[in-house]
Parts: sequence; C-alpha cells; structure tokens
Amino acid sequence: MAKQKVDDGTKTIAKNRKALHDYEIVESFEAGIALSGTEVKSLRENNCQLVDCFAIIRKNECWLVGVHISPYSNGSYSNVDPDRNRKLLLHKKQIRYLLEKTKEKGMALVPIRIYFAANGLVKVEIALARGRKAYDKRDAMAKRDSQRDIERALKERSR
Repeated sequence: MAKQKVDDGTKTIAKNRKALHDYEIVESFEAGIALSGTEVKSLRENNCQLVDCFAIIRKNECWLVGVHISPYSNGSYSNVDPDRNRKLLLHKKQIRYLLEKTKEKGMALVPIRIYFAANGLVKVEIALARGRKAYDKRDAMAKRDSQRDIERALKERSR
C-alpha cells in the first residue's frame, strides 16, 4: 500500500478499511504508539497490516493488539517480534473516558489508520465504534452506491 499524503502534512502508512465497514464510528482519537528498534524504519517501508486488530485497556494502559509490523529488511538481531502488543500513548483522562465507554454493550476500540504526523512521529487514529448489524451494512452500501450515482449524473450534466 503506497503512502497517501493528506493536506495536513500527514502520510498514511496503513488503513483499516474493514473496520469502517464493520463498525459505526462514534468518536475518534489520535494516539502515539510506543515502538522499539527498527519498527519505524519498517513503517517507512510501508510494512504494516491492520487486519483484525483492536485496542484494549488493561491496568489503566491502552494496548494495540493484532497489528503486524514486518521486520525491517536490513535489521538482523535488532528486529523485534512483529506481532507483539504495542502500548498506545494517551492521557489518563482519555483512557478513563474510553474505559467507561467500552463497558457499554456493543462498543469497541478499533484502530482506523496508522500515519506519520507532520513532525515525523508515528500516530494511530483509534475510534470508539459500535458494531453494525448485517442490515446496517447493506443499508450503508446502498447509500454509498446511490450517492456515487448521483455524483456521476451531476458530473455528466455539468459537462
């Protein structure tokens, strides 16, 4: 997956498209991520997968589980386990808020994307999300398709 430049100076490393399909996003947060060794160099090579990952809160700390950051190609003994849990850097107030919200039925913490911020730091956008039912997914897909058809018709009309 190629890096995508956004207007605010960020470069997207990986997106979790499945999460946007499976969950209804209620609120999103920006968090730092504690990386070690050659993981940042590996991220610069776009070696990251956000498939089936989630965030949990244990002992008043937020952890990212299931993210796969492939080992750096030029790193030898300094590479770490690619599937290890990584700590998310959030304020205590935010962690307490997320803990209370995730205790509600159907709420989950899912990472939406990993990106390089304008200052070069690796950030994770996590979202407080509610699981969608199958009929909600079909309804969202139908709305998206109809919106796309409307935009196409307006574009053809303006030519």
